[in-house]
Amino acid sequence: MIPTATIDTLEDCFRALSALGADLTEAEWKTATDLPGWSVQDNLSHLVAIERMMEGLPATAHRAESRAYVHNPIGESNEHEVDSRRGLTGAEVLAEWNDIVARRVATLRAGDDAYFDQPAMTPTGPGTLADFLHIRILDCWLHEQDMRRAVHTPGNLSGPGAEHTIDRLIRTVPIVVGKRAGTPDGGAVVIDITGGVSRHIVCEVQAGRASLVAAPSAAPLAEITLDVETFVVLATGRRTAAAVPVTIVGDQELGSKILSAFNMMI
Repeated sequence: MIPTATIDTLEDCFRALSALGADLTEAEWKTATDLPGWSVQDNLSHLVAIERMMEGLPATAHRAESRAYVHNPIGESNEHEVDSRRGLTGAEVLAEWNDIVARRVATLRAGDDAYFDQPAMTPTGPGTLADFLHIRILDCWLHEQDMRRAVHTPGNLSGPGAEHTIDRLIRTVPIVVGKRAGTPDGGAVVIDITGGVSRHIVCEVQAGRASLVAAPSAAPLAEITLDVETFVVLATGRRTAAAVPVTIVGDQELGSKILSAFNMMI
């Protein structure tokens, strides 16, 4: 089945990144982001490399020097691609981005069922190309937000890309609330996200298993309120709870445990 809605949302993310980049100065391109060692330009360089891979184009032969923030083979591969473009201007990386995403959109719009059903190894395990595209939305939108925070240009915190990303991240809330924070059996926690993407999340532990439910069986042990940007930086490990505005009502210790274990990225 052709994932038309996914393609539409991904193209929207592509265009948002292009529009953001078009307004950046060279100094802003070189500004550090929340990702260790990566500038605004590096974030887009990373996305360029992934879309080139998706299009079947060869990876760089360049090899970056070892860096303390690189911890695994995937990180090494990412760093090779990013470092290979550090000698370019931001405008040059943006031009490469605009070229590759134009090719990607043309390929995706021309794809048939067999194209999207082909097996693919995704960051979350084996799947199909359609599954990988679902994750590409999250990756593109998150890196756009990394870039925006660095240059103090908030935006695109609502709409299809934002909603898609928040809802994917919410899937991991039961692991955070149950396994990591150790919420007791029978206990429930409410997390309210406010702002561009509003979500009322209720997670309850029953028979040793945490799951998302429509409403708690009893008064929640803790209620956590945070805006959409705060949810994103915590859920992706960009910042710690001590560095962002969060409100906890009820069991402060449990709420703090949840927030300290909030990083949902693999």
